[in-house]
Amino acid sequence: MYSTNYSSPLGEMLIASDGEAVCGLWFSGQKHFPSSDDFIKKDDLAIFKKVRRWLDDYFNGMNPEIDFKLKPEGSDFRLKVWRILCEIPYGETLTYGEIASRISDTMSAQAVGGAVGHNPISILIPCHRVLGAGGKLTGYAGGIERKIELLKLEKIISER
Repeated sequence: MYSTNYSSPLGEMLIASDGEAVCGLWFSGQKHFPSSDDFIKKDDLAIFKKVRRWLDDYFNGMNPEIDFKLKPEGSDFRLKVWRILCEIPYGETLTYGEIASRISDTMSAQAVGGAVGHNPISILIPCHRVLGAGGKLTGYAGGIERKIELLKLEKIISER
């Protein structure tokens, strides 16, 4: 597994790849942040150049298309939740409960919240677009202030 760093307007980020797909994207120090010992530093991979360009465009207020592979690792349940996250359009949101009801009539919003919180590919798999019941701003592994900034960037919420 390879890694490189990215300096975002919201702080340093670590990008991880198997050489062909993005396997991780984390804010430095966020919950579930991996040890840098798990990766071989390799800044010049083609996938990293694409991800950096995508992030530059995104943080400049654009809605870039993801033209590279995403390969998060997790349980079948988590993968199902993360696929739903990928379907949330730029500038829109879903609640944990809405995601739960897409999975099954008996699924709990809390179970979905656990899966969302363990999303290993921040921003590209847009867990920041998930809100609590009634549109309440709830947790974000990268920190609630970053979630607010990402939602402002996408014009989901206005300046506070």
